[in-house]
Amino acid sequence: MTWLRCAEARPWASLRLFCLPHAGGSAVFYRAWAKEISPAVEVQVVQYPGRADRMRDPLVSDAGQLTRLIAGAVAPLTDRPFALFGHSMGAVLAYEVARLLQRRGHVPVHLFASGARPPHDRGGERLADKDDDTLVAEVVGLGGTDAEAMRDPELRELVLPYIRNDFALIENYTHVPGPRLTVPLTAFTGDADPHVDAARAARWGELTDGPFASREFPGDHFYLVPQRSRVLAEIMRTLEVPTGP
Repeated sequence: MTWLRCAEARPWASLRLFCLPHAGGSAVFYRAWAKEISPAVEVQVVQYPGRADRMRDPLVSDAGQLTRLIAGAVAPLTDRPFALFGHSMGAVLAYEVARLLQRRGHVPVHLFASGARPPHDRGGERLADKDDDTLVAEVVGLGGTDAEAMRDPELRELVLPYIRNDFALIENYTHVPGPRLTVPLTAFTGDADPHVDAARAARWGELTDGPFASREFPGDHFYLVPQRSRVLAEIMRTLEVPTGP
């Protein structure tokens, strides 16, 4: 099964945007982006194994292994300028993918890190080891999973294994110092996100020798759902792509 989902293939696009979902997330989270973003951008979304149409594929529990697999899937599509966008766990993975691709000579034009503490300042909280009810409550509290769906015993049984896997993956992740990024990096946050504040998000700037900027939007950890239009407008402005046909 392939790693990338593309709702609208755009062979004419001048730039590709690779999007990485949050812990417990799937490619569907970014489905609406293709219709709203500039026609000059082709949106490619990473589909992690063990969920949605990859439910039968084995979960990957190691961030380093997952990074290598994603980078391998992205590399053939770096024949034109490309940027990376990751939310929450996806932001840390996008950073690691960017580092690996840069070492291999495929340098992104930009990295967007959304709703995430920086890789070298993750904190010590652990959810992966909690019982099912506690984990569900925490995940629903973040706003990323529909509360009613999580209360359905059958759906809960399906999604809990990959949610727990993802939290274990990111909570076991350790940043390994190495060659710094050279690419521009922008950190996005919600102003009411209990997971990461603006001061902590600003530390993303310590990880690149390229230009750094931070942008704050109204909302909680999943601010980018209600603020989608503003987020996409900021991405397009940053990447300097035309907004019309």
